[in-house]
Amino acid sequence: MRPLSRRQFLTLSTLTAAAAGLVAGSSRLHALDWLAPADAQAEPSGPPIKIGIIDPLSSPYKTSSIHDVHGATVALEAFNKRGGVLGRPVTLIEVDDGSNVETATRAAMKLIQDDHVDVLMGTFNGDVALAVGELAQRHDKLFMVTGAHVPELTGANCRKHVFVFMPNAIMLAQAVAPALVKAYGTKIFMVTAETVDGRSAEAAMREALVAQNAEIVGVATTPFGATDFTAALTQAKDAKPQIIVLNLYGWDLVNALKAYGKLEFAKEKIGIGGLIAGEQIGRPLGYANNAGIWGLIWDPKINTESSRRFIQGVIDKYNHTPTSRCYLGYAAMTQILEAIQRAGSTETSALIKELQGHEFDGLKEGKSYFRFSDHQHVQDVLVGQAYGKELGLGHYQILSTLRGDAVAGAPRGCTL
Repeated sequence: MRPLSRRQFLTLSTLTAAAAGLVAGSSRLHALDWLAPADAQAEPSGPPIKIGIIDPLSSPYKTSSIHDVHGATVALEAFNKRGGVLGRPVTLIEVDDGSNVETATRAAMKLIQDDHVDVLMGTFNGDVALAVGELAQRHDKLFMVTGAHVPELTGANCRKHVFVFMPNAIMLAQAVAPALVKAYGTKIFMVTAETVDGRSAEAAMREALVAQNAEIVGVATTPFGATDFTAALTQAKDAKPQIIVLNLYGWDLVNALKAYGKLEFAKEKIGIGGLIAGEQIGRPLGYANNAGIWGLIWDPKINTESSRRFIQGVIDKYNHTPTSRCYLGYAAMTQILEAIQRAGSTETSALIKELQGHEFDGLKEGKSYFRFSDHQHVQDVLVGQAYGKELGLGHYQILSTLRGDAVAGAPRGCTL
């Protein structure tokens, strides 16, 4: 796939808008007509449909999480410009979970009991997602998890009321592990955050790497929110690995990559990578300092009509190219609102029925669908190599795109 420059993209997006009507006959794209340019519609009226978004806006995941809100807002505003949903306006209510279960459950209860939201979405932390999922089921609310990747959400702790938009750790690891071994070798040292997310990433990466005949030569654990990774990376260096796998995210990942660069591991031909990264990591890090091979959820070089439309929407509102976290918020919000439109109702049981097994345009080249048996979004997973300057749109060279069915595997332990 040839990457687009920013100038080429803006030209193509103009042409795409003019041609949007030509794709209306496609059943899989038809729902996305809600987000296409259109003539003025009747103003939405009546009581608003309320979506509550829960995200770690004040934690080491904060840089990523605000992009979740950005993407959701762009999608919501596109629906409102087209007359709302069921003729009603849609509003978004934001709360901060602080990457803390107690804070998150209080925030979720406020959304449910005080704000009377119709649907919950958001979060990144696995333990927060599990706790809010339990609360959503108890209070009969749909919860669309946008960022958490712990497999338990669609495994042993799956719930009827919970849908997971993010690829889980197993899917991401199955995609990225072969690329890491091919590029760097088979001796692996891991640095893992002492969180549910870190441990899930480590378990998934270990399983996938061992399947590639790799050897785990050591593991260092670090506290959530760590800023100094010198000791962990020095321990890694002593183990003489060929690859350092970082089971980290957010500012933890940014700070670990800064230490990797400062200690000049690349000069010693010690590679780096891990389960997941994205534009939201490269920006605070500084692209010249970004490195390694990573799993990617989405990338702005995905050359589909709906992806280009999404990119233009974020540029128009926020004046930046969207990140993968923008993608998650936007695409998940789109599926929530389209489900409400199809159901003709905000009733939770009706929305669950609409989403189970539903195939949709996930803004990627392959098909997207919510697996009926466990509510996992099965989707393309990308593998990218960090690039020190702009590469068309985005800062990762796409090494491969794996179709969802190839990496998702069979459901593991879910009984809805």
